[in-house]
Amino acid sequence: MKNLVLIFTLVVACTCQVYAKSNNKRRPNLVIIHTDEHNLRTLGCYRETMSDEQALMWGQKTIVETPNLDKIASEGVLCENWYATSPVCTPSRASMISGLYPIATGSHQNDLPLHDNLISFAQILKDNGYATSYVGKWHLDGEDKPGFAPKRQFGFADNRYMFNRGHWKALAEDEKGLRVDQAITKKGVAFDVEKVTEESFTTDFLIDRSLEIIKRDMDQPFALMLSIPDPHGPNQVRAPYDTMFDHMHFEDPRTMHPDPEMSPKWLNLQGKKNRALSLKQDQMADYFGMVKCIDDNVGRILNFLEMEGLSENTIVVFTSDHGDLMGEHGKHNKGLPYEMSARVPFLLKYPDQVIAGKQIQKAFTMADFTPTILGLMNVDHSAYNFHGEDLSTDFTNKAKVLTDDRIVYITNAFGRWVAAVNNRYKLVLSPTDEPWLFDLKKDPDELVNFYEQPEYKEIGERLKNELYKQMEDFDEPLLNEGTIIQ
Repeated sequence: MKNLVLIFTLVVACTCQVYAKSNNKRRPNLVIIHTDEHNLRTLGCYRETMSDEQALMWGQKTIVETPNLDKIASEGVLCENWYATSPVCTPSRASMISGLYPIATGSHQNDLPLHDNLISFAQILKDNGYATSYVGKWHLDGEDKPGFAPKRQFGFADNRYMFNRGHWKALAEDEKGLRVDQAITKKGVAFDVEKVTEESFTTDFLIDRSLEIIKRDMDQPFALMLSIPDPHGPNQVRAPYDTMFDHMHFEDPRTMHPDPEMSPKWLNLQGKKNRALSLKQDQMADYFGMVKCIDDNVGRILNFLEMEGLSENTIVVFTSDHGDLMGEHGKHNKGLPYEMSARVPFLLKYPDQVIAGKQIQKAFTMADFTPTILGLMNVDHSAYNFHGEDLSTDFTNKAKVLTDDRIVYITNAFGRWVAAVNNRYKLVLSPTDEPWLFDLKKDPDELVNFYEQPEYKEIGERLKNELYKQMEDFDEPLLNEGTIIQ
């Protein structure tokens, strides 16, 4: 009798294990690859959506090949109109992980910490049995710098390789944990990268740690967010990427020297900050080098998932927190509503559910990420009041090209402007200027204000009405202060 009981117990236990493993296989894994300050013209798959005039803003043959990022697009979906909720680091990241607009997160400006009670997508996945990890730059824990492995984890159970701030060019690990490689001397805002190796350069180091984590967690449902601090400045990269693009000549963008009389007043509210008078050849070459290094490392991740049999059931996302103007409109970096500042790459591959080569020509913001990714993973999120929408069916329907004129709202960390944008038009309101309406199809350089033209009255009013509705819904400070144009 005892033997029968033992046999029955073993059969039940084995059955449960088999069921658990089969159930885990049906639950998709998630790998997010997130970069910092990434101009989407440096991705081949986005250049293919543009005219040559737009794709080659810095001159003929000034391109960096990105076959691995392009592979995510060709095997999955490319979103043409994905926007930062606010085009600077902290607010955009806060929206992405929470599904909320920045003002609701505590992190509506750079270096402000998240509210303690904020619920992230990682917390929801962790509560649903996922192994959750974060590797790389966080920028959501206040001013602490570098701030390794913050105590507030927001659902990322393994955050050993998370650091709060800084664009360090080399990292190392010892018995005490993660550290900036002290062999790399700091000179002002730049670093000496001559001694950096393939093991210590930050992008490579973070990918190595990410692959170790995936290998550790691969027998259970896992979610990993990898946040690479490049290609944000300082524009420096290890060999051989540091000389790979030295042969190129980068021309100044045709919009670099706008007529002040014909430009919006919000363009120069920061004075000389981020002003671009001419492109620096070495800086551009190193930016391209950083992008190439990122792409090669993305290839390592894709190859690993393929070799381990994880590719079919793993959602791979590639995106960035905001863009980089790289000389357009006489500016470097971000913080403005122009396309190359506010619009970011967003690629997603999920072979089990998403058809290959899909394009979505619809406006999204980072606030849509959390509800959409949870919907795509079939994780119940009905108990949470996100500002963004669950648009997962846009990814899973069988339409090869999805077009929609949905209007989304983007804001500014310092209250200088707000904007409404869809897949063609953008309306920018500011306390300092008249309304500016851009027609992104007719004027992709964003130089002409169409707001007062009669044929644009209807779309201008539609954008304005929807913008006010969303500002009210999401507690926009400019609306509450009464300083925005009525």
